[in-house]
Amino acid sequence: MVEKKYLLTFILITSLFALWGFANDITNPMVAAFQTVMEISAAKASLVQFAFYGGYATMAIPAAIFVHRYSYKSGIMLGLTLYAVGAFMFIPAAAYQEFAFFCVSLYVLTFGLAFLETTSNPFILSLGSKDTSTRRLNLAQAFNPMGSLMGMFVASNVVLASLQSDAPEVREVGFSSLDEATKTAIRLHDLEVIRNPYVILGCVVLVMLVVIGIFVKRNTGKEDEQLAAEPKTTFSESVKRIFRNSVYREGVIAQVFYVAAQIMTWTFIIQYADRLGINKATAQLYNIGAMGMFLFGRFISTFLMKYVNSRRLLMIFAICAMTVNAGTILIDGIAGLYCLVATSVFMSLMFPTIYGIALESVDHADHTFGAAFLVLAIVGGAIMPPMQGTIIDLGTVGPLPAVNASFILPFVCFAVIATYGYRSLKACKH
Repeated sequence: MVEKKYLLTFILITSLFALWGFANDITNPMVAAFQTVMEISAAKASLVQFAFYGGYATMAIPAAIFVHRYSYKSGIMLGLTLYAVGAFMFIPAAAYQEFAFFCVSLYVLTFGLAFLETTSNPFILSLGSKDTSTRRLNLAQAFNPMGSLMGMFVASNVVLASLQSDAPEVREVGFSSLDEATKTAIRLHDLEVIRNPYVILGCVVLVMLVVIGIFVKRNTGKEDEQLAAEPKTTFSESVKRIFRNSVYREGVIAQVFYVAAQIMTWTFIIQYADRLGINKATAQLYNIGAMGMFLFGRFISTFLMKYVNSRRLLMIFAICAMTVNAGTILIDGIAGLYCLVATSVFMSLMFPTIYGIALESVDHADHTFGAAFLVLAIVGGAIMPPMQGTIIDLGTVGPLPAVNASFILPFVCFAVIATYGYRSLKACKH
């Protein structure tokens, strides 16, 4: 899948997939942590996700324009710089104890992630033959959940386990019922606990900035060479071409719904478990289990693509995700939580496969802007979690607990993805 001359570059760029996976999944549990310590609703706490994924929406197109003008390496270097700046902004955010400041810090941090994702995905596709490009991207993306697992581990064992606001004695009486002086002291402690992993992460990102600056050449992959050599197409010309392509156009829509489903599934595992009487640190272990299944599913799906058309496999996995998601909605108890965790197996191939199917149908001259809109689709993670949080705040929806009923939103998302798998398979046959 990877030619020898591209191997070092492939390894270094693949490591970035783990780096943004860590940021994604240390952030998801913070919704529940902020909800308690800042004494806000689930809907308002989920603005963490709105800020995080809103950064992608803001910066994906500017990142593509920057990369198109300069190079993949330049995009990665700027992305890592913005990533580090956002991480270090957690220091004043914790000092001021302002929820809005934390949201701004995450917003800036994801400017960097937008640059990295807009650049790294097409860069990986360019490091070898087009025939193996989707498999190569699935392999690189398999390292994303490794970073996610590390983020979840740190969230569970360093952050959530250390929160005084979630200690058994505080849970027993309720954080909101404590006197103001006690709450202030606990809030100061907990926000510092939340801050520290991001500061360390910023230092790691600076190290990666230096390593990639030294070892990755400016023009490495086939498409990076073409990016430098070809006449520059304008943004408007490129956009007109790519959106005339139905497989690409529907792929962007499918990606919006996939990212929304992923973020909702992982963010609200803690709230689902909390209703069953499970504390946040223990509930995060279910999140870690879900990510372990996600990682397993990604390697298995990469293997299966040798024998099964990626479009057909996408459709099958989406239908399976709908099935277990239905169990999450309808089963009131621990079995419903198990169904929620199992959803991750079937989500595993979706992002890189949708990305690969959509982008491989686009001419290489338009890949940079094509990649940008597929990264812009991550805005789905900003839009739908607050909607799910609003449903959860209702308490009950008909005969169902509201947290169960809220998972109808991911169910709809998986239905859209299954439809895209079917339609892209049909288009391929024609």
